[in-house]
Amino acid sequence: MLFLMICMGAAIFLPFGSLVYPLAWVYLIIFFTGALLITVYLFVFDKHLLQSRLAAGPLAEPTASQKLIQAAASLAFIGIYVISALDHKYLWSTVPQPICFLSDALCLLAFVFLFFVFKQNTFLSAKIEVQDQQRVITTGLYAVVRHPMYTGALILMLFTPLALGSFWGLIPSLILVIIIGVRAVDEEHQLSAGLVGYKEYCSKVKYRLIPFIF
Repeated sequence: MLFLMICMGAAIFLPFGSLVYPLAWVYLIIFFTGALLITVYLFVFDKHLLQSRLAAGPLAEPTASQKLIQAAASLAFIGIYVISALDHKYLWSTVPQPICFLSDALCLLAFVFLFFVFKQNTFLSAKIEVQDQQRVITTGLYAVVRHPMYTGALILMLFTPLALGSFWGLIPSLILVIIIGVRAVDEEHQLSAGLVGYKEYCSKVKYRLIPFIF
């Protein structure tokens, strides 16, 4: 988490050229408060899940396709902050403050959504793998979409540029949305091959990320 804080701070404040960026501070407080509370919850109630979340990023993935997907996702993730900061600095676009604060609220709700996802599924490893004694989760949010964690991430990433006062930052956000969709499809191929009951689950729950759309 400390490494993530440093990377995000650098991606925002270095392009902006100053620490006097109130919208960024509000967003970062929301982001890391949400991430910290989820981490504390996992430390207390689900150390198995917390442990499985420690190995993340392109190098942790077991397949070449997912290494490539995760590398692209990492670049798009950083790009959201860099472009948003440059946009806000040079006023390429202007986001009304009420929209910025509404976006902050939606980012906070995304963390609440993610909390319930982690609470429902102890097998949410940061890399794609089939764990010992893993079973298919079919209730709660998993009865609505197959990848609710990715849905929560999409909400967070789509409203991040607006929270930072940028419309141009939506470009890498949309690229990241596409990458997450590709990852979900590739992940399903691997889970269908290695996790008992996953094919049947996919036939029952039709949508991957967004009900009635995808």
